[in-house]
Amino acid sequence: MTHQEPDQEPHREHREHSREDDGPDRAHQRPEDVDDRTVEALGALSKALETTERARGHLYAFHQLTGTADLELDRAVELLRAAGHDRWADRVQREILGRNVIPGRWTFQLVEEYNATYYEPFRTLERSALAELADGRDHLYEARMKEARRTHGHPDHSARPGSPDTPAGPGPDPRPG
Repeated sequence: MTHQEPDQEPHREHREHSREDDGPDRAHQRPEDVDDRTVEALGALSKALETTERARGHLYAFHQLTGTADLELDRAVELLRAAGHDRWADRVQREILGRNVIPGRWTFQLVEEYNATYYEPFRTLERSALAELADGRDHLYEARMKEARRTHGHPDHSARPGSPDTPAGPGPDPRPG
């Protein structure tokens, strides 16, 4: 290991490069007229949308699990009747089976309203912000972070698929020649 000054970034010599084919692809390069604050702001906006994507996934899980539970009630009603508990079977069928999860709505309606009221407008706004402020280039913040954190020249730290330092994966080698 080489000697480094205390304030020098580790592996700095590996991070400096001059090869044109090393670094992010054009879609992940910051346009010249976009400053660091804009990249950071767009990164925060995209992170918030990604969190919303996760929340939406949980909403779909809630929808599917609730539907599965409601369908299982058919079996419970059948088994209660077979065991001679018609009164309980009738109560389950009348009071719970097919019940709204909130007044007037089943879970599919919650999903539809969430998508229309919150998710789609958020997604559209995030896409519009990227289009206007960064020429539509996505993940600029993450691409900048990758460049700052990777070790140039190390095969497991290559900039992108097909760059000179990228090792061949399990499929055909994407590099020409």
